[in-house]
Amino acid sequence: MPRRARITVAGVPHHLVQRGHNRQATFFADEDYLAYRHSLKEGAQRYRCAIHAYALMTNHVHLLVTPSNEDGLSALMRYLGSRYVQYINFVYRRSGTLWEGRFKSSLVDQEQYLLTCYRYIELNPVRANMVAQPQEYRWTSYASHALGKHDDLIDDHTLYLALGNTEETRSAAYRELFRYQLDDVQLTDIRDSLNKGTAVGAERFKDQIEETVARSVRPGQAGRKKVRAAGVLCGEQVGLRFEE
Repeated sequence: MPRRARITVAGVPHHLVQRGHNRQATFFADEDYLAYRHSLKEGAQRYRCAIHAYALMTNHVHLLVTPSNEDGLSALMRYLGSRYVQYINFVYRRSGTLWEGRFKSSLVDQEQYLLTCYRYIELNPVRANMVAQPQEYRWTSYASHALGKHDDLIDDHTLYLALGNTEETRSAAYRELFRYQLDDVQLTDIRDSLNKGTAVGAERFKDQIEETVARSVRPGQAGRKKVRAAGVLCGEQVGLRFEE
C-alpha cells in the first residue's frame, strides 16, 4: 500500500515527531542535545519556521512548528538530518543512518488543540517515567513557558502570548493548565493524527483544510473536494506542499 502523502500548509502549526532508527538512541550526552538545539535554531531561521514547543527525548524528538512557506518544514528537517547526523557520526566515530526514514507530522487546529499540543509535547518525559514533574527534565520548552526562562529556540504562538499581558501572568496561566492531565480522548486524537498524517482539531478546521488542499485530512477517508481559489485559512493566506 502506498504511503500517505504528507500535507504541509504554510501558516498552520504542525506537530511532528522523528524517531531514531529502530528506536535506538539519538542523544548520548548533554553536548548532543546542545548540538541539536544549535542546528534546530539555525535551520528554523534559515527556512523561516517558528518553533513553538519541543521535547528532545533520548531516542526521538517532538516539535511544534509553524512554517511560513510551503517548503519550510521539509527543508528544516532535511537540514537537521544532515547537520546533526554529521555531528554524531564525527563525534562517535560511526557511520550510517541515525533517524527513521521519514518524520511524522500532523496539522494542528490552533483554536482547539494548540496549547493541548504544547502540553502533550512537554509532558513526554513524565509519561515516559523519566521524571515526576515536567520542570525536572532539561530538554523541553516547559521552562520557557511555565517558568519564564529565556529560550532562544522559542517563537511563541499568539495564543500562548494571549494567556497574559506579562511574562509572569502568562507563565502562571500556563502552569495552571498542567494541574489537569490530558484526557484519553485528547491523547488518542493527537497520537492518531500524528501516526496517520492527518489533522487534529474541530470538524470545521478539518473542513477548511480539506477545501484548501483538495483531499481528506481525516483518518480512513478518501476522495477529493473542490479547491477554493486562493484559499484562506484562519485569516491568513496559505501555501501547500504534498510530500511523499
